[in-house]
Amino acid sequence: MAVLQKIRELLSPPEVENEEIVPASEAAYKILPLTIKELKEVWRLNQRCFKKGENYPRQTFSFLLSEPNTLSYRAVVIASEETVGFIFITLAEDGAGHITTLGVAPEHRRRSLARRMLLVAEEALRRRHINTICLEVRVSNTVAQNLYRALDFAVVQRLSKYYNNGEDGFLMVKSLFQ
Repeated sequence: MAVLQKIRELLSPPEVENEEIVPASEAAYKILPLTIKELKEVWRLNQRCFKKGENYPRQTFSFLLSEPNTLSYRAVVIASEETVGFIFITLAEDGAGHITTLGVAPEHRRRSLARRMLLVAEEALRRRHINTICLEVRVSNTVAQNLYRALDFAVVQRLSKYYNNGEDGFLMVKSLFQ
């Protein structure tokens, strides 16, 4: 019975949607490459960053971390080495980078970590001569949209019923060589 419980915990950690978020203590952060060694840690963080149905399964992270055409970075608290954010960018043959997912632990939000990870990702794409970066964002996620607009992303298309719950999304794009 203990084995079944452990399997359930690994496959679907408990939901924490109604948990009150207490901001973490002030901290210094660094952005590092994300590797397969951090699979379990980043997958668990993903469960905390996104509601059920909005997050990716563990297999997706495993695939992304082993795929040569994927760039991945993590935001880390310097003092503890705890991963508190992640970004995955897939590289397309057409010369575009696609931000597959970007998440920051709820207690570490509003500290410019998403912005810092995006800037690191953009620089890595420029070094690879990738000229365009794109992403999808929920129509209701105005906080993220404001960040992307501040970094010169533009909405180019509304994606009808793009998300699992039927919500529309926006396709946002940025030229990396302006």
